[in-house]
Amino acid sequence: MRESTIVLYGSYGYTGRLIAKECKAKNLSVILAGRNKEALQQQSDETGYSFEVVDVNETLALKNLLTKGKVVIHCAGPFRHTAKAMADACLETKTHYTDITGEYQVFELLAGYDQKAKATGITMMPGTGFDVVPSDCLALHLKNRLPSATHLQLAFTMSKGGLSRGTKKSMTEGLGEGGQIRVNGKLKHAELGAKSMEVDFGSFKTPTLCIPWGDISTAWRSTGIPNIEVYTGATASMIKNAKLTRYINWFIRMKWVKNFMLKKIDKQKPGPSDEKRESGRSFLWGKVSDSSGKEVESRLETVSGYTLTAITATMIAEKILAGNFKVGYQTPAMAYGADLILEVNSTKRTDS
Repeated sequence: MRESTIVLYGSYGYTGRLIAKECKAKNLSVILAGRNKEALQQQSDETGYSFEVVDVNETLALKNLLTKGKVVIHCAGPFRHTAKAMADACLETKTHYTDITGEYQVFELLAGYDQKAKATGITMMPGTGFDVVPSDCLALHLKNRLPSATHLQLAFTMSKGGLSRGTKKSMTEGLGEGGQIRVNGKLKHAELGAKSMEVDFGSFKTPTLCIPWGDISTAWRSTGIPNIEVYTGATASMIKNAKLTRYINWFIRMKWVKNFMLKKIDKQKPGPSDEKRESGRSFLWGKVSDSSGKEVESRLETVSGYTLTAITATMIAEKILAGNFKVGYQTPAMAYGADLILEVNSTKRTDS
């Protein structure tokens, strides 16, 4: 039974529910898990899946849970607070680790688990959702087009949609820390708002803002390109406000300020409506260049971010259940190649 079972931890959050629904549609064996018994009971009644109430910090209970599945899809963020406990338990129980983080700090942390994961015979793959499947695949595709590339720029934006509470919480946890880019293979601080540019996503152009996205970690490992920047679609006012935050970083880093903001988020809607999510689209752009000045660009258009996360997180877990995995730390593109994203229906990739 274990060999065919997925442990879905944090299953009752906005994205966890979408993943559970996708797993149900594919008739996969799933154990729902998390801290909230009432939410789990309700979800169990809706899906027919069994559930277990486990706090990620209850080591023995967590290990007992993981012995019942071959792979975990970890959905309980902010992952900077939960990923280490889950990864450690996965090593002890020989359970394959996946999650849906976009936090570069978590990618950096788990990259350090490579040798232990290899010795244990498991895969350790954070970022199996919108963060970072499409951008990781685009980065490797660009590297394959220009093997001599030394610089990579990635950008993404959405039509319609909005953010889930979990995403907002992860972003709030990172407030006050400024931005990050990769320079000559090393992570380097960059003031938020210091870098912005207009990006042509193919069917439209829009301003974008440089942010500390997961690809500054993952693309470095999947491509070896030493200089990486990631941008997101932004309005002129968003860019202006980002520049202003540098003067109040000391304030928004304070624990009580973040706690106040997190409590406000708890009172908001769980995430985008089904209509917005299902009709929305995601757009990605990437460019690589080398020391001789040669450069190439590619673009991706695919389903909305949360829909994509449900599809790709489930798809990767399915591959692992089928024995299609590489041991050690992996990014999605390292494990499954640049064309993994093309397995998602209605995804289009164009080169220029």
